[in-house]
Amino acid sequence: MKRVTLGDIADIVSGGTPARNQPKYWGGRIPWVKTGEVDFCTITATEEHITEEGLENSSARIVPKGTILMAMYGQGKTRGQVAILGIDAAVNQACAAILLNEEADRDFVYQQLAFHYLDIRKLSNSGQQNNLNADLIRGVAFPLPPKPEQRRIAAILRAWDAAAQRLTALLNSKNQRLNSLRQQLITGAKRFPSFKKQAWLSRKIGELLNSVNRYEDWDDNRIFKLAGVRRKSGGVFFRDELPGQKIKVKVCKKIHANDFLISRRQITWGGMSIVPPEFHGYDVNDEYEVLQVRDPATFDMRFFHYLSQTATLKNLAYLASNGVFAERLRLNFDLKAFLNQPMRVPPTKAEQLEIVTLLDACVREIRLLEAELEALKQQKRGLMQKLLTGEIRVKT
Repeated sequence: MKRVTLGDIADIVSGGTPARNQPKYWGGRIPWVKTGEVDFCTITATEEHITEEGLENSSARIVPKGTILMAMYGQGKTRGQVAILGIDAAVNQACAAILLNEEADRDFVYQQLAFHYLDIRKLSNSGQQNNLNADLIRGVAFPLPPKPEQRRIAAILRAWDAAAQRLTALLNSKNQRLNSLRQQLITGAKRFPSFKKQAWLSRKIGELLNSVNRYEDWDDNRIFKLAGVRRKSGGVFFRDELPGQKIKVKVCKKIHANDFLISRRQITWGGMSIVPPEFHGYDVNDEYEVLQVRDPATFDMRFFHYLSQTATLKNLAYLASNGVFAERLRLNFDLKAFLNQPMRVPPTKAEQLEIVTLLDACVREIRLLEAELEALKQQKRGLMQKLLTGEIRVKT
């Protein structure tokens, strides 16, 4: 098996962008690909289209269906990602079109480039270079077996990709169902038949929850386990484990399982969550508000946690925020105003628990599918390591 560079087996070209100040160049029938659409996929449609005149008066070029594209620009994950064109389309200057010769199988090369994604990204970080360019891409090297073996390897890896795509589609469907079900159940739009006779009640948040501050006695020699909460209802996470002497702000408060944790700076972006049992006894800094249930016999915090994932509660958090923090658009959270906001709740804890039980079952199913998908990806990665490096040869 010989080793080649991409420049040995392909021509690398890029495209261009028609002038944005010329409306006659835009809105035509020619699909036009941007780097954000190059995302380890087959591109069958584009967000934008250009006209024949726009094509003629720019460096944009049409590349044929079946071409591999690579994103050359992007400071996030975009740079180095690849895709296959499922249509004839024009590309912009940040997309490299990889036009292979007869020696190489397209799907095999695509798998090689996907496998070397992280290494390719590192090429763009050498010296002062922040982006990829055609010369760097031409230098990407990998083993190239005979073409029949390339095709066989590509077919094996495509089967794993197809399994991952099916699982991803199922996950998306389950997440959509969860979102719909949560919205219906948490707002009372959908109710269990046995509870329909009793109307939901309007209660201020402060009638159900109260603020609690379990401030720690400071000790520079003590080890603090620090937690935080992610945006977009992403849950509580482990932040760090540090001795008190290494913590700059010497104020921490303890959190307990079933508390509700709010990041004052991030709440309008969904920075709030119930505290799961594994974070019982952790500490947070004074930028966090900690709430607990006033009467556990009548109200369940898990119901409030699901409510916090809806637009309803996020809007209440927004209404309880005001002002601009520093020079960025950041609202100051007013806990007193938040606790004074009204919300609708089931009249009994029994109904709350029925809602929580059903939603918990949906979440568990999603977590199992996520774990299955991650295991599938890891298995494919291990297979790629063996097949694409020549460690294991495939009979044809």
